[in-house]
Amino acid sequence: MQYKTVNVDGLDVFYREAGDPSKPAFVLLHGFPSSSSMFRNLMPLLARDFHVLAPDLIGFGNSAAPSRESFEYTFENLTGFLAALKVDQYFLYVFDYGAPIGFRLEMRQPERVLGIVSQNGNIYQEGLGPKWAERAKYWANPTPELRA
Repeated sequence: MQYKTVNVDGLDVFYREAGDPSKPAFVLLHGFPSSSSMFRNLMPLLARDFHVLAPDLIGFGNSAAPSRESFEYTFENLTGFLAALKVDQYFLYVFDYGAPIGFRLEMRQPERVLGIVSQNGNIYQEGLGPKWAERAKYWANPTPELRA
């Protein structure tokens, strides 16, 4: 396992890498603040057959965590990792928060995605459920009062 950093649009993105770069890439997109460390036991197993990459998304783990005033934390703004590494084709493992990021990558360039493994990844509004109703009010109207 190697630990690296790549610059993505001026921000340092930490990532774990394992396996042979000549093999197909398998990108693991996490969904928790534990970041890429949640894949530390899975990566050696996948590395036998794949070039495995697991980034800490911006704001998570060992990656940069800019202020909300200097960086817009949107799923779209978290998709630059693969372009920075010049990874042209890949398999995706998406989990929770990583799902909307991975699916944006797939929708934008479907010919690059060789396959998807999804675990607990919502891709539809109804999948959010009632617990997100209060947060949705803030998303629609991001006032300081609703943020609090």
